Amino acid sequence: MATAKEIFMELLSALPEDVPHIHESAWIDPKTVPFSADVRQMCADNRCGKYGSCWTCPPGCGDWEMLRDKYQAYKEAFVFTTCHELEDSFDFEGMQEAGAAHKRLDDLIADKLGAFVGQYVHLGAGACGICATCTYPDAPCRFPEKARQSMEACGINVVNLSRECGIKYINGADTVTYFSMLLF
Repeated sequence: MATAKEIFMELLSALPEDVPHIHESAWIDPKTVPFSADVRQMCADNRCGKYGSCWTCPPGCGDWEMLRDKYQAYKEAFVFTTCHELEDSFDFEGMQEAGAAHKRLDDLIADKLGAFVGQYVHLGAGACGICATCTYPDAPCRFPEKARQSMEACGINVVNLSRECGIKYINGADTVTYFSMLLF
């Protein structure tokens, strides 16, 4: 029987040309994923404006230490990035388009992987945007099978993770890089 890693690598080789491809990637031990109370505090400080507004962001996503313990118990982690060119460092529209493209890749991977691999976790970049208005905190999530927590919402220090993986966090002037992680 094929391992999750073998299945995943086969699926990656068959991705369509119209989605962004993985720029850099690494398989790592989940126990080495750097979690930090400081990263989670940035969420509590509401730096992105999503704190307390959806199930995939704090406090709705759960306690970061419990998430750390849960995610570090997995056997393997696959970290990957997409890198996108921008007009300049102030190209906010380009950053949003790049983020949407990265999420399309995440969604395609999730659609293909879910049929072949048992339990896994897929953490993405940025807050969930599936619904125009989240049900948080009044009702359960409408799409728990599609909702994806960001790595930062879980307390993961992505800068330190990039170093741990040997993946560039910054890929040059006028680019933006987005990270995702799969835990098997």
